[in-house]
Amino acid sequence: MTLSHTDQSWPTSGISFGGDYNPEQWHPDVWREDVDLMRQAGVNLVSLGIFSWGLLEKAEGVYDWAWFDEIVDLLGENGISIDLATPTAAPPSWLLARHPEFPPVDHDMTRHWPGARLGWCPSNRDFRSHALRIVRAVAERYGSREHVVMWHVSNELGGGNGHCYCDVSAAAFRNWLKSRYGSVDKLNEAWGTAFWGHHYGTFDHILPPRGNDAKNPSLMLDFDRFSSDELLEHYRAERAVLKEVTPDLPVTTNFMVGAEPDAVDYARWAPHMDILANDHYTRSSDPVPQQDVAFSGDRMRSLTTDRRPWLLMEHSTSAVNWQPRNRAKNPGELIRDAISHVAHGADGVMYFQWRASRAGAEQFHSGMVPHAGPNTKVFREVRALGGHLRRLAPVLGSRVPAARVGILFDNEAGWATRRGVKPNNFLEYGAAVRDWHAAFWRRGDGVDVLPPWKDFSTYDTLVAPQLFLVSDDTALRAEEFVAAGGTLIVTAFSGIVDENDQVRLGGYPGAFRRVLGVWTEEFYPLQEGETFRLDNGWSGQEWTEHVHAEEADVLARYQGGALDGYPAVTVRTHPGGGRAVYVSAGIGRAGIRALVDDLVEPPPEVVGRVPGLEVGVRHTTIDEFVFLINHAAEDATLNISGTELLSGLTTEGSLVVPAGDVRVVHRSRPA
Repeated sequence: MTLSHTDQSWPTSGISFGGDYNPEQWHPDVWREDVDLMRQAGVNLVSLGIFSWGLLEKAEGVYDWAWFDEIVDLLGENGISIDLATPTAAPPSWLLARHPEFPPVDHDMTRHWPGARLGWCPSNRDFRSHALRIVRAVAERYGSREHVVMWHVSNELGGGNGHCYCDVSAAAFRNWLKSRYGSVDKLNEAWGTAFWGHHYGTFDHILPPRGNDAKNPSLMLDFDRFSSDELLEHYRAERAVLKEVTPDLPVTTNFMVGAEPDAVDYARWAPHMDILANDHYTRSSDPVPQQDVAFSGDRMRSLTTDRRPWLLMEHSTSAVNWQPRNRAKNPGELIRDAISHVAHGADGVMYFQWRASRAGAEQFHSGMVPHAGPNTKVFREVRALGGHLRRLAPVLGSRVPAARVGILFDNEAGWATRRGVKPNNFLEYGAAVRDWHAAFWRRGDGVDVLPPWKDFSTYDTLVAPQLFLVSDDTALRAEEFVAAGGTLIVTAFSGIVDENDQVRLGGYPGAFRRVLGVWTEEFYPLQEGETFRLDNGWSGQEWTEHVHAEEADVLARYQGGALDGYPAVTVRTHPGGGRAVYVSAGIGRAGIRALVDDLVEPPPEVVGRVPGLEVGVRHTTIDEFVFLINHAAEDATLNISGTELLSGLTTEGSLVVPAGDVRVVHRSRPA
């Protein structure tokens, strides 16, 4: 059966606002209070049914739709649209009891027990047949409802079953390898299996990287790739059923894009999404959580093909429950975080979850309605945010302008960095990328955080932080970028291995050696507590290198120690005016900021720069929206003219953004 909807470019008529709604946790009397509070807050979209499989299908093929019909109808009657989930993140207990082979198996061959999320092996086709049955049943029953406006496949795929090492997965892995390499001889060459005598005579002898022993890094990298592909195949199988039944409804799943290598390779998943959606949570220990919000938005936007808006599917109103110490958000922080996501390209602000749970594993995770009820700081701010987003309706569909700075972020490079032993096993890939993003973010540069296979020729400055794994194609395009006049900044431990995780010979940094005009003969990682100094006054820790500058000028040298006088930071100027900079030392955020200020012109003034005031811009062909987010403890005053959307007032010249508050100015786009 095929059901048809009127096609639309976004699931709601204004900025989407709401969150995960789990009515099955509450008595139906609470449902009516919920929808009343949703209307008060301006909620126009909820994600429904994410964990409802066991309550919808009581036994194989035996369905109980009555309670779900009631809540679906109630939401529709109150003008609240539904992002309807396929409930495959939560296989029912009767299914797992009948099939104890379905849950995933860890690398030590310990099988997961029922009770968590995503308790299934992505390679198990028997499980998939059960999953597709419930997907089809839900789609055929509810896909024709006018207020069901999009599909939400499963939930945070890879967040509990990112890798499975069972025999079913092992067989699927071997088939994946056959498809990738064609012959076992090519695999042996790519993996360098002569080391430790691990040469394979047949694909049948290959196993996943089980156990705790040191494993071939190439094997582990390919298993990461395979695991991502298996989960993507499952997503595509569910998507195919949904598209068959409701071809006009958009389909997505929620990513978990942040500053760390992802559980799956979202950059390669993105083309399979009708709308890109992300879950993002700040960390209590983060000294600058607002920069992490910006970083995730800059990554999400760069996953799209045309900088189109994306959906913030989940974040928190206040504290989460899964960190060692779960900090509550300060007054105003809820609104600042949400508006910052919109400034960085989101056309929707959703939360986990609508009402904080009384029971279960996440009972102390904040909700839009806290345990204490609506007479609370959190709900008052939720209601205020709903009003803000309603007034920001003109922003819908606008784009963040093209950035001048691109920062390369590659999951495969991150996976390869953390798999296998390294000269310094405490280097964090995500932290290295975020340090460089912070330097540009603090001074107001527009930044895109993009995968290395995307076109980066349009940027003025390109940064490759700790890009350990680099393909020949990326290395060649980096050279072309510099030849065309761009500034390339490469940091330590970049370009070291090729796409098979084999070391590039001839001196580090391998893939970038030619464009940089330098080579490193040996790494000098520092011990815990050790520091170094450079002759320009910078200092740092963790990493140094024995560098030779053959065709590059030296910007800073090591001072003291075994590397005294050797180059630490170099620049090679190419005939077309392009520059290739190498930073061989772990100079830290202070050194990075100083280097960025020395090398890269600051951005053109959009508005007067005020310390602590984050400025974001979105535009259409004729309109410009300037987002002003004051993270400081003092009011900020700046010169800007236009209509302030949150108040509806016209400002001419001087605008005050109170401490901890936000303003959004609408004006004509400059010529």
